[in-house]
Amino acid sequence: MINLPLQRYAFFALAAAALFGASTPLAKLLLGELPPLALAGLLYLGSGLGLLAVRLATHSRRSAKRPAAQAPLAAADYPWLAGAVVAGGVAAPVLLMWGLSGTGASEASLLLNLEGVVTALVAALLFREAVGGRVWTAAALMLAGATVLSWDSQAELKLSLHALAIVGASFCWALDNNLTRRISAADPVVLAMIKGLAAGSVNLVLALALGMQVPAAAPLAGALAVGFLGYGVSLVLFILALRHLGAARTAAHFSTAPFIGAAIAIIVLGEPFTFSFGAALALMAAATWLVLTEQHAHEHTHEYLAHSHRHVHDEHHQHAHRGDEGPEPHAHWHEHPPMTHSHPHLPDLHHRHQH
Repeated sequence: MINLPLQRYAFFALAAAALFGASTPLAKLLLGELPPLALAGLLYLGSGLGLLAVRLATHSRRSAKRPAAQAPLAAADYPWLAGAVVAGGVAAPVLLMWGLSGTGASEASLLLNLEGVVTALVAALLFREAVGGRVWTAAALMLAGATVLSWDSQAELKLSLHALAIVGASFCWALDNNLTRRISAADPVVLAMIKGLAAGSVNLVLALALGMQVPAAAPLAGALAVGFLGYGVSLVLFILALRHLGAARTAAHFSTAPFIGAAIAIIVLGEPFTFSFGAALALMAAATWLVLTEQHAHEHTHEYLAHSHRHVHDEHHQHAHRGDEGPEPHAHWHEHPPMTHSHPHLPDLHHRHQH
């Protein structure tokens, strides 16, 4: 059975995957009007500009007496954010575009399927996130499903620098996911806005350097709109899921994006329903069920912790207030005294302990 209070943020990750997956067939419609690198830049830029507009609108409506609902970025967050932007917004797109220049599209699709598994590996090995057998099995099933979905019998998987560059792009995005998880307590709109503006600027500069012409108004507006929803809003939901689920589980759920994109292509673009799509769908459903029904409870110790994030006063938040924090849920600096107890939990902000 699914423990909804524990797993409710998994649906944020699935919603993020749905928005990102939906952007793929829509972006495919725009490829006739825009070159790939320019389209990537406009999608990222659309996410950043759209979220900037959201940020300005919500900030202007907020009363001076009402505190922010999300925690601001702290000074200690900026190195992690810079690393995430460089890895996911700069290095990964450059590696991917160079890799694509020397590989076929089918080979690249197969190699990019590694991102979910690599995210889990980076989370477990570098960031010591607790990743159990069910999550590893789910990640393997997602990889198998994505491979079935993107398999082309004519594709030749061979070792080359271009192929390694695509694997490197997957690693950079996996590193981006884990670095973003470290600062996921901060305002997700601000984090996603900064990442979108940075990645969009880098990709557009590269496109202009390669001779991109200024696109017509219609495809330009379409790319920005698709980017806002498929990259911007999707990333906000993804960061919220990272905050509560950890990187490995969020990545496992987000790995459903290719299947959602393929399903929309079947419905909207009239592409055929194939046996490979049916097999991939079954594998995806099994993987999602494994992660959603995960049960993890044991006695654990919370060490002293002081931080700021959006919260309500549950068993982990029994602290004093000054009186100006505003109604719950709210965000403010607070302390957690040491505590030992047992209850179902996932590797959220308060449960990043060793196992």
